[in-house]
Amino acid sequence: MRSSNPVFSRRGFSRDNGQAGFNAGPQAGGPAVGTQGSPYAGGNPYGQPTAAPTNPYAQNPYAQQDLQHGAPQAPVTTGNRMTMDDVVSRTGITLGLVIVGAVVAWVTNLNLGLAIGAGLVAMVLALVQSFKRKPIPALILTYAALEGLFLGAISNYVDTFVAPGAAMQAVLGTMAVFVTMLVLYKTRIVRVTARFTRYLIIAATAFLVLTAVNLLFMVFGGGDGLGFRSGGLGIVFGIVGILLGAFFLALDFKQVEDGIAYGAPREESWMAAFGLTMTLVWIYLEMLRLISILQGND
Repeated sequence: MRSSNPVFSRRGFSRDNGQAGFNAGPQAGGPAVGTQGSPYAGGNPYGQPTAAPTNPYAQNPYAQQDLQHGAPQAPVTTGNRMTMDDVVSRTGITLGLVIVGAVVAWVTNLNLGLAIGAGLVAMVLALVQSFKRKPIPALILTYAALEGLFLGAISNYVDTFVAPGAAMQAVLGTMAVFVTMLVLYKTRIVRVTARFTRYLIIAATAFLVLTAVNLLFMVFGGGDGLGFRSGGLGIVFGIVGILLGAFFLALDFKQVEDGIAYGAPREESWMAAFGLTMTLVWIYLEMLRLISILQGND
């Protein structure tokens, strides 16, 4: 299972790493992928017709037949597979390190330059982990600690010089987005389909390209670049960023659901925690920026 953050490509449980993906996971409460009534009916959701999907963790000779009748295939083992408790505990540890790092940076009034350096290192570590076939817990936890330092220093700066109280508002807003999307996903109001995934990735890519272009204009032209981060346009851009992060949470939930259904190895819970953490960091930063603009002091 790969990382699930808008900054990076969504690999999920893809066949290139030997794991079941969006094109292999069953839809909860519905027929299996590739069967009648499935949103992925007809084969690979990414456009390449395939036979009925297989579970790489299965050893049951009748597993493929079971899947065609809507039942997840038997996992390779029964005692070493990912569970929801594993995902929750690993996510708690990872987010806990982010919070500890943020508190340390806030209390010590960490230099903004050092914080940006920590953020850049965290980004590099995130990229490295995103392209690894297996999760590396030490790397993920180091990323979380450095990301926390970055968030704490940025939040302290914004709260002190730009928009007092913005940090707590951003935390509460991020929690609200998480709970809302979890409810929408569990009630199937938001459904993760191949089309949903494809359009969301296209939208996120366009968003990131515009952000990069705006940054270049800021560096070489001064001011706010193209104006995507201030005024009315900045508000719209911020709302779009939050919505993209929220919808990527749905992809994270889908990856976790598929991993548990197919009996993914327990170590994959670290990758689930990594993806959820990165998505929540994205939402928090966009929320912090939006609140700063709305208070009109940026």
